[in-house]
Amino acid sequence: MDQNMQSIFIHALKRELVPALGCTEPIAIAYAAATAREVLGEFPTHLNIRCSGNIIKNVQGVTVPNSKGLRGIGVAAVLGVVGGNPARELEVLEEITDADIAKTKELIAQGYVDCSLQEDVENLYIVASVFSERHRAEVTIVNRHTLVTKIVYDDEVRFECQPVEAGKYEDTWDCWTIRNILDFADGVELEAVRQVISSQIEKNTAIAAEGLSERYGAMVGKTILEAYGNDLHTRARAKAAAGSDARMGGCSLPVVINSGSGNQGITVSLPVIEYAEELCVSEEKLYRALVVSNLVSIYQKHFIGSLSAFCGAVTAACGCGAAITYLCGGSYEQICMTIVNTAANVGGVVCDGAKASCAAKISSAVEAAITGHQMSMRGRTFHAGEGFVQRDIEETIKCLGHIGRVGMKKTDAEILKIMLGQIPV
Repeated sequence: MDQNMQSIFIHALKRELVPALGCTEPIAIAYAAATAREVLGEFPTHLNIRCSGNIIKNVQGVTVPNSKGLRGIGVAAVLGVVGGNPARELEVLEEITDADIAKTKELIAQGYVDCSLQEDVENLYIVASVFSERHRAEVTIVNRHTLVTKIVYDDEVRFECQPVEAGKYEDTWDCWTIRNILDFADGVELEAVRQVISSQIEKNTAIAAEGLSERYGAMVGKTILEAYGNDLHTRARAKAAAGSDARMGGCSLPVVINSGSGNQGITVSLPVIEYAEELCVSEEKLYRALVVSNLVSIYQKHFIGSLSAFCGAVTAACGCGAAITYLCGGSYEQICMTIVNTAANVGGVVCDGAKASCAAKISSAVEAAITGHQMSMRGRTFHAGEGFVQRDIEETIKCLGHIGRVGMKKTDAEILKIMLGQIPV
């Protein structure tokens, strides 16, 4: 494979597969607030958070990690100021103490933080402003959860960049194809990706075990095992759901994310790991399959964007389905069929925020991926002209992205209105 193309895929994996503590939207708020405090250089007397509707949607119903069950934008922001370590990025709240939680409750009761919706901005948009008696600092994050695009101290702009400047490969998406991803997965020297893939296996397996052993959220993973038995199909769904149960329920264990999402990181990895163990494949084969799963998901998510009304578990499940077919010796054509079969099945699942039911959506998406895989191994697929399915896999992926990015914009706005109580019922 062309060396430049290899570099692009390796860079994508290293950039997108990073550890995160809890749901990435409250963590991004905490990171912005902690960074703003660092810029201010003293403990703020007041804090203001402005963020996009999609951020609000994904923070409102989820437990802030290491907060002992607390929820909300204000909690995430104040915890970031009180005890956050911005050097840890998406693990910014890793070092939170009981004293930090007590201080956070006290400050929130005193009206320390103001939170508001910022309209007509990117879907992932956060501004954290902190104030002391004489100074103020402001940090803006756009498009990626730790992508600081502007830093202001008093009236001085200390740093500013366009969001696209942070990633070096935004103009290289033309070389992303399913065939190129498979060629890369077959030929890459594993040492180039071993660290990120091994971290994903270790951390995501651990949080799935935690979700199955303890009581988190609605216990979707536990329910699946109790109701449907312990076969491979059921375990693949249950472990992915259990990882989300724990993550959405405030578990303090980190997850290796994909495309900015821990739930997507869980979905692309855990079913593939489960299939690899059942099939007794080599470690090398598992690593190469996870390369397929992660890159297929990243590729699809690019056309949708960071946040939307399109459930990211769907694109992640397309990735894990492709990887399962890869593990089973499927051809290029069969892997493409699996992606199409999965997307055509659950392509309409909406994202109505991060919360306990994400685990159930992951289970449904993995179920669709496994069905899609079984169909493809028998040479069965959905055909061009059936809904958004096109003759070419790349065009199908682009059409799916168009639905998520453009077609579901209005849906996204209406979901937010419902969550904010703006729709009479």
